Amino acid sequence: MRASCLLAAALTTSLMGGSAIAQTIYPIDRAEILEGSRFDFKVEFPNAPTSADVSVTINGKPAAEVLGRPTNFIQSEEGQKHSALWLRGASLPAGRYVVEATQGGNKAVVNWDVFATAQPRRAKNVILFIGDGMTVANRTAARILSKGWKEGKYDGELAMDDMSNMALISTSGTDSIVTDSANAAHAYTTGHKSCVNALGVYCAKNALTLDHPKVETIAEVVKRKTGMAVGVVTNSEIEDATPASMVAHTRRRSDFNDIVEMFYAVKPDVIMGGGSPNFLSKMTPGSKRTDEQDFIAKFKEAGYTLATSKTEMNAAVSGGTKKLLGLYNTGNIDGAFDLRLAKKGTISKFPDQPDVVEQTKAAIEMLKGNPEGFLLMVESARIDKYSHSLDWERSVFDTIMLDNAVKVAKDFAGERNDTLIIVVPDHSHPMSIIGTYDDSRPGQLLRDKLGVYNESLPPNYGPLDAEGYPTDVNTSRRLAVVYGSYPDTCDTGRPAMDGERVPAVKGPDGKTNIANEKDCSGPLAARKTGNLPFDANSGVHAADDVILTAMGPGAEKFRGHKPNTFVFRVMTEALALGGQ
Repeated sequence: MRASCLLAAALTTSLMGGSAIAQTIYPIDRAEILEGSRFDFKVEFPNAPTSADVSVTINGKPAAEVLGRPTNFIQSEEGQKHSALWLRGASLPAGRYVVEATQGGNKAVVNWDVFATAQPRRAKNVILFIGDGMTVANRTAARILSKGWKEGKYDGELAMDDMSNMALISTSGTDSIVTDSANAAHAYTTGHKSCVNALGVYCAKNALTLDHPKVETIAEVVKRKTGMAVGVVTNSEIEDATPASMVAHTRRRSDFNDIVEMFYAVKPDVIMGGGSPNFLSKMTPGSKRTDEQDFIAKFKEAGYTLATSKTEMNAAVSGGTKKLLGLYNTGNIDGAFDLRLAKKGTISKFPDQPDVVEQTKAAIEMLKGNPEGFLLMVESARIDKYSHSLDWERSVFDTIMLDNAVKVAKDFAGERNDTLIIVVPDHSHPMSIIGTYDDSRPGQLLRDKLGVYNESLPPNYGPLDAEGYPTDVNTSRRLAVVYGSYPDTCDTGRPAMDGERVPAVKGPDGKTNIANEKDCSGPLAARKTGNLPFDANSGVHAADDVILTAMGPGAEKFRGHKPNTFVFRVMTEALALGGQ
């Protein structure tokens, strides 16, 4: 398990003037908490003191008095060398709170801002689009490929460009500058910062992944306090980090079996993605569960229609179903590049998979009938996954796909002015467009074919289809897109038409990764010495700020630079979710 998020959790002063291990308070310092939302209050005290040796106050009063319920003190929690004071499921009215935890001569202090939301409610619906790992280069390349470029100007704008408000969003977690998708998505869906691999929890000293201090997700708040419908749509496994952030509470994002149970506990009205094996009883061939629970049967018993293909999805929607469990692949749903051009991946096994656009249309069609409105999260997950494999063409095709899904939402919103639409990545990748590769340039090396500055002539990709995808990308002049993080690898400067790239493979020692020789055999293949740790086999995330665009009621609050937790605040304020 990674180091827990302790250093950022408390401001500690030693009253005796010496250094000491700090007690740690959750939620952490500068936490912003939605009024009336539920959170686990926990204080950890080093060296396992007794309850008589410690004191915890909130605004100068005993914590239990302010929180309205008795706290639970555990000496030597789980047999470890610390004691813990707990109150699960706490909530507070709006206000400023100063929490002090004293242990002998040491005092830890954190400050909380519990924020109210104004009435009346401004948005009936909220649609949150997450382009996982989507960089500025993704948006730029998607605009070039899908809209065209001439004499320095684009021939059109992306749907996500043509929105009223924009902000820079920072994505770091409590424990690291560079985040992962779990912690980053968790910030959007809970309003709290946490650490790498965490979903819906703070990272404390608990040994079991499900026992860490929990914070309520926006989907849980909506289900508990309103009659709104909730939808979760992705082209990853539904248990993966970003979709799971809507319902999950675990220190380890890979707890897929537990995350399925958490989806069942929250019961979003629309659940669509891949990852069916974790829904199946271990008695079923292909199951990845370790128990005999059959969650497909459980969802059906709860009134859900099961769809395993695009045809079944559309039939369910046209048939008027109100609850849909769509599981379209045993793993991730194939991306737009393979669905449309290469026909690789798992297309032969799952020939009737819906893409993100089709899923979004189906979800909105189902959810829009709810008189109380809806909350919908849509993820284009493989933008990130293809950037990990340094497969920029696939990553950009999935950016175009996300943009087409945004257009579906904008068409739905129309002139009604009751729907807040947000488009934002969860984190970035070190990805840039540096010019174009031109086969007509002289030379035998890939770098000979690279034109920069005035030599970076526009690409000549094939004509666009009806949805704005180029019908030919393996042309004589192509974008030169490079990544700033990579293992030992080879670059051909051409799209991988025979399947998603595999940048590196295990070397003879079984530990160090070396270039995949499959990519090193082409006439222009350029061998690149990696700049990542030797155990890395793919690209990594970046800490770069990401671009958020938004429109609709509440969108005007997005401007300048904001932390990722601010997205949660804007959504909850637009929906007026605060209040006891």
